[in-house]
Amino acid sequence: MALRRSIYKSPAQLRAMVEPGLITAAALDAVRALVRPGVTTLELDAEASRIITSRGARSNFQLVRGYRHTVCTSVNEQVVHGIPGSRVLEPGDIVSIDAGAEYKGWNGDSAITIVVPDPARPALVAQREKLSWVTEGSLWAGIAALASARHLGEVGVAVQEHIEANAPDGGYGILRDYVGHGIGRRMHESPSVFNYRVPDPGAEVRPGLAVAIEPMVVAGDQATFVEDDDWTVSTLDGSVGSHWEHSVAVHDGGIWVLTAPDGGAEGLAPFGVIPAPIA
Repeated sequence: MALRRSIYKSPAQLRAMVEPGLITAAALDAVRALVRPGVTTLELDAEASRIITSRGARSNFQLVRGYRHTVCTSVNEQVVHGIPGSRVLEPGDIVSIDAGAEYKGWNGDSAITIVVPDPARPALVAQREKLSWVTEGSLWAGIAALASARHLGEVGVAVQEHIEANAPDGGYGILRDYVGHGIGRRMHESPSVFNYRVPDPGAEVRPGLAVAIEPMVVAGDQATFVEDDDWTVSTLDGSVGSHWEHSVAVHDGGIWVLTAPDGGAEGLAPFGVIPAPIA
């Protein structure tokens, strides 16, 4: 009988995940600086590739069968898995960028959302920035919950409650078909990390757990479809989406956000949680 691989990692293994997390963060920071009207999504992909390879790593997205780009770039009604190409960013676009790096056999995975400035349509920009703000806030609420959770399902409750408490009248949709995951030797590992309440309490939260928490939120209905490219996930009703993600480690001293240079200190401060470096 084959032995089931444990979802929990040793302190040394968690420490090995710090560098790929930092490389992933550096790639996203470089891409963020390039986002403006007139830039193509393929140019964003090239910049992420430059950063990742310059640090001696490789894109773990390119290790996924059939995918040849460094990042995913999802614009407006595209929520996740958008393929970089000739699309030119326009004022007011909301773009989510998902990146990951593999370094010495360990993985990082993170995503950000940016709204392209549009002085001519401040109301539109404000609406889209709020969607991004609420989504990012729900990510940090989930990470903060992880610091004291007994089971992983508590993360999804925190994410959903934050979204429901901060969404405008009519609410936002939380994608049900796409969720977070464990991370380590592979970019996608067990267990699943839901962004909403589920009956199952989920895996036990204890030292050695490493997960990627990634709420995906839309301004309308959560129903989506996969476009003809077999990758891009877009909303059925055409509403825009936002995607934020961090890889997080649970260890003997607490939690550490692997894909944030400060370990998540700034994002966790409003929740009264102080991250601890992995000893």
